[in-house]
Amino acid sequence: MGQQPASLTITNARIFDGFSAELTEGDVHIVDGVIVDPETTEHTGPPATMLDADGGTVVPGLIDAHCHAYGVGLDMVRIESNPLSYVALKAARRLNNALRRGFTTIRDVAGGDPGLARALDEGLVAAPRYFYTGPALSQTGGHGDPRPGDRDLCVGHSHMSEIVDGVDGVRRAVRERFRRGAHAIKIMTSGGVVSLTDPIRRPQYSPEEVRAITDEAARRGSYVAAHAYSPEAIEHSVSNGVRSIEHGNLLDEATAQLMADHDAFLVPTLAAYDALDRRGGALGLNPISQAKNREVLDSGKHAIELARSAGVRIGFGTDLMGDLEDDQLIGLRLQVDVLGVLDALRSATSVNAQLLGHDDLGRIGAGAAGDVVLFDGDPFTDASLLWTEKRRTVIRSGAVV
Repeated sequence: MGQQPASLTITNARIFDGFSAELTEGDVHIVDGVIVDPETTEHTGPPATMLDADGGTVVPGLIDAHCHAYGVGLDMVRIESNPLSYVALKAARRLNNALRRGFTTIRDVAGGDPGLARALDEGLVAAPRYFYTGPALSQTGGHGDPRPGDRDLCVGHSHMSEIVDGVDGVRRAVRERFRRGAHAIKIMTSGGVVSLTDPIRRPQYSPEEVRAITDEAARRGSYVAAHAYSPEAIEHSVSNGVRSIEHGNLLDEATAQLMADHDAFLVPTLAAYDALDRRGGALGLNPISQAKNREVLDSGKHAIELARSAGVRIGFGTDLMGDLEDDQLIGLRLQVDVLGVLDALRSATSVNAQLLGHDDLGRIGAGAAGDVVLFDGDPFTDASLLWTEKRRTVIRSGAVV
């Protein structure tokens, strides 16, 4: 019952391959869900479906490298208190919505499990390709600890985060995540907006704990992504083996250079702070979290500029919780404001594919997955196409969504 690869030919298209500033004109051929070169590929199955782009632009399927399928609300205690069956059903709906916006691949960096992944693989719901970390690791009182300081609560479901302390504890937790099919490991190494008891700038986890986590991930051929805002937390993370810095809003010039020296990625999530600033109060966001959000809101774009100047590879993520999910495409507008259309599209395609370690994603070329988005115009001359949801056709494994 799984999602069956399909064969499709898109004709009369302008093609962005995920890398080049120069668009080419021609056709995109997808056979059995994979992009092929028709000059070297013999197709013996049924004839491909034909789709006339009529001069529109084809880009690789978009990748959101910081998404939370299980982030079904803004209150972390409520999320962790819900039955997993409810959270997973909501997650499936959220993933389907992301696919329809053009995000054909999702990296879930605080949640997911083999049950949801299996349901998606079996086609029980149309969804993006799904790379999950399982619940993020948080120290007691860290960003993933949802308990208010004045309440005695036991939050044990660990849908999005798990409180784990000590070198032995985190080693065991990392091994358990890989046993359950995790793509990578997510840790919290600074305070955050929605957690209530931790200052944003202070590094979290000891160096020994972080090194234990990154050592376990490296020996599995994987990597660690760290929630980190401040220079102190970013340095703490990167120096101890973290490969992917999530958010990074308070980045400074020296720490950007350190990231470049360690070949670490930055995954900005501008959409989250913009959405929380505009809509968080109406959705019941705690006043403490609203104040924290203001602290990092304006600095996010500057962090991207510093990272680019230092030569850091910049990905793309959104980090939208609850009803804020429908701002996902606004994240592209915000990143275009800083990087321009070309580099913003590279971030959401080929750079994110490099982060995932999958050279079959984020590009258009022979051997790549048949995931593309067809715009009815040229986003390089009309950037608003990128965040106007109705002006696109989404194709996943050669099938129109």
